[in-house]
Amino acid sequence: MFDNFPKSRLPLPLDYQSIYEKHYSENRQGRTVASSFSRKLEAWMHRRVAEDVNRSDRETPTLEIGAGTLNHLPYEPYAKPYDIVEPWSYLFEKSPFLGRVRKVYSGVEEIPLDSKYKRIISIAAFEHILNLPEVVARAGLLLDKYGQLRAAIPAEGTLLWKLGWKLTTGLEFRLRYALDYGMLMKHEHVNTSAEIEQILMFFFANVQCRFLGLHRKLSVYQFFICTSPNLDNCRSYLAQIGP
Repeated sequence: MFDNFPKSRLPLPLDYQSIYEKHYSENRQGRTVASSFSRKLEAWMHRRVAEDVNRSDRETPTLEIGAGTLNHLPYEPYAKPYDIVEPWSYLFEKSPFLGRVRKVYSGVEEIPLDSKYKRIISIAAFEHILNLPEVVARAGLLLDKYGQLRAAIPAEGTLLWKLGWKLTTGLEFRLRYALDYGMLMKHEHVNTSAEIEQILMFFFANVQCRFLGLHRKLSVYQFFICTSPNLDNCRSYLAQIGP
């Protein structure tokens, strides 16, 4: 199962490489008109992921996978301690929220499996991850007995999602750089929402899905609550792929 993982990322042409880091950072921080509009829509994902944490929770050990610029932390005022996985340090190193982060990992494989989290969360990251089954399997082993994996993603592979980015960020990108934003999407989004759901259902016994849109197949964003990890599947997959 999952023989096509880990995936390979489509290389970017040189004219894209020269603007990539700047564009990615601006996009994550909502510095352009289209990305600012997108961030307003993305707030749906952040709110869904954060809605389980409230003021009464004294300790809510949380791990965020793909923390990026730490733009989710304003939605998580009560979650602590708070650890993150993010391989690109330049995204978060100047964030005003960095002081709230306890530990920083560049990959989930760095986290000792005897560490336990009540919550493992991810916002708009799973579509980017080349070795996603490994990441989800490790997440299952890192959760405590009653923990949750809470993941929100763009509905990559659906018509409404494609129309959404084409008419907003894609149009702005073409006007600004005279380049096709679809090339960046192919480079970045290596996993579809259907693939992500299949992976979650393999490693977790209970997977609930909510979506923003008319139907799961006509949605812009999707949100998953995953509980009861299948520990046998998690361990056997990790043993299969080796150290």
